[in-house]
Amino acid sequence: MQLRPAARSRPAGGFTLIELMVVVAIATILFAIAIPSYTTYIRQSRRTEAKTAVLELAGREERFLSTNPSAYTDVPANLGYTGAWPIVVGSGYYQLTVCSPACGPSAIATAPSYTVTATPVAGQSQVNDAQCTSFSVDSAGQQYANGSGGAVVATPYCWAN
Repeated sequence: MQLRPAARSRPAGGFTLIELMVVVAIATILFAIAIPSYTTYIRQSRRTEAKTAVLELAGREERFLSTNPSAYTDVPANLGYTGAWPIVVGSGYYQLTVCSPACGPSAIATAPSYTVTATPVAGQSQVNDAQCTSFSVDSAGQQYANGSGGAVVATPYCWAN
């Protein structure tokens, strides 16, 4: 009888530690690319919500003026809102205010005039959007947007994105 050397036993299946580490490294790289891109798209969708709310409120101001030709209003109830300014709109990331007569970047000297402005709600993630910090429309139809530091130079980019 001849003795055979003991055969090495190898597990039937599974992954080695190196294979698992390669998968983890690949997944980390994919997440590092995907998460900032996803965050950018979310911010842009919230900006769209703010711009829509600003334009809709400007339309309400124009309807108010058509029935009250002497002046625009800054009373929320006259524009179909309850409560006082600022009013949180949409998903709760932006708040609206109205100045009548106009204030802010437009500050139209002739009456009647107004400025509608959307700014991020404090404590929400949209406050971290440094590119487009607020959106405004005045009674002349001019659109404004502030970037980081309050500069109005961000207007073309912010209203297009």
